[in-house]
Amino acid sequence: MFKKKNLVARLWLKHTDRIKYKQYKWELANHKHVEFANFISNAEKLTTPGKIIEYAKKNGRIRLCHSGNAGDVIYALPTIRQIKALTNVPVELYLRLGQPLKLSGYNTHPLGNVMLNEKMADMLMALLRPQPYIDLCEILTDQTIDIDLDYFRSGGVPLDKGNIARWCSYLTGVNPILWTPWVTVEPNKFYADTIVMARSERYRNFTVNYKFLNDYQNIVFIGVESEYKDIKKTIPHIKWVQVSNFLEMAQIIAGSKFFIGNQSFPFSIAESLKVPRILETSFEVINVIPEGENGYDFFFQEHLESIVEMLDKK
Repeated sequence: MFKKKNLVARLWLKHTDRIKYKQYKWELANHKHVEFANFISNAEKLTTPGKIIEYAKKNGRIRLCHSGNAGDVIYALPTIRQIKALTNVPVELYLRLGQPLKLSGYNTHPLGNVMLNEKMADMLMALLRPQPYIDLCEILTDQTIDIDLDYFRSGGVPLDKGNIARWCSYLTGVNPILWTPWVTVEPNKFYADTIVMARSERYRNFTVNYKFLNDYQNIVFIGVESEYKDIKKTIPHIKWVQVSNFLEMAQIIAGSKFFIGNQSFPFSIAESLKVPRILETSFEVINVIPEGENGYDFFFQEHLESIVEMLDKK
């Protein structure tokens, strides 16, 4: 029987016996595929709309869980919304804390080595709880879960391509509607003439230079302090807006003139709101796709500048 090794054991094996380490990596990948195959073939799992509807009729509610990252939770919402529409029963969403984060070659992340901690979950729940298709949103403790949305990480779904917003639909068979808004908030009209921007360290397009934005006056940055200090080197007059929770962040994005961001959490909010938005697409991982009106993405500098000019004139 295959047994997963802890981090220390993996590192020891990697540095002492490269051949056995490569064999272990192969066995681990194979184990994940088998685990995923068992999930989708298990008759008791809620892996089709029919099974979900039948279960909902019998039990009167659907309980789901997700461990993050925060953006992944936002992209799971269209599938959750459709589950609510199909079943018409209370839908409960529980956030699992402390799951390990793989940085995939990047050295830093705002949450360190976990995908979701308590502070981030509280900020996220402020945005999730008002959504009409979520009847309850809490931190996972010992609740019984009907659909574990984390199974997309089991190895059967390629996570470096396609569209993150479809990952959970591949598990449930529930087809999400991605071209209309799936998050609703009251826009903060104070930012009606402001460009809102976010740029994480991960998923950058390193051919892009934002220096041209110095020709635009009203620009604010939402994100962590280290990201703000980095972009301020390029755009000295950009202002930093700190938010107390992600409902506040969504209200700022909803009220903005337009949004610019890379494949990070703030863009997931812009995408969920369908505001005018520009996505800086990474050459390394392309798994975020703007869908519906007002969505633009680019690889090259010339296209970025032309989109910004167009949206600024509207």
